[in-house]
Amino acid sequence: MQRKTARENTFILLFEDACKSDECAEEIFLKATEVRGLEVDGYVKTVFFGVTENRTAIDGAIEEQLVGWKKERISPVSRALLRLATYEIMFMEDIPAKVSINEAVELSKKYDDEKSYSFVNGVLNAIREKYRK
Repeated sequence: MQRKTARENTFILLFEDACKSDECAEEIFLKATEVRGLEVDGYVKTVFFGVTENRTAIDGAIEEQLVGWKKERISPVSRALLRLATYEIMFMEDIPAKVSINEAVELSKKYDDEKSYSFVNGVLNAIREKYRK
């Protein structure tokens, strides 16, 4: 599976996780893979569970960069994309931060409001500045 497809599949899982507070990450993962046949590889599994296990640190890093925004205003789509890319920036140094940011912006253009991608880009660039000096 190409990394671009793997990122999109991971985003889908993270979006579901953000919207289904009554299910644990393992249940969401199993239903997506076994019932719906979502294609996964090592990247998808590592990043999905990595984000869910490090959500407090990831959300803290995101919230530090919200200038003039309240976290409640972030759409579930943007939140999932920010978590995905922030995880890559903070925990996967073998992936260039610019790649993480670009892929999140492209997914934002595909799945979110037409103005959201600039917000996602701005927040992620600020996170990159802090964590990838």
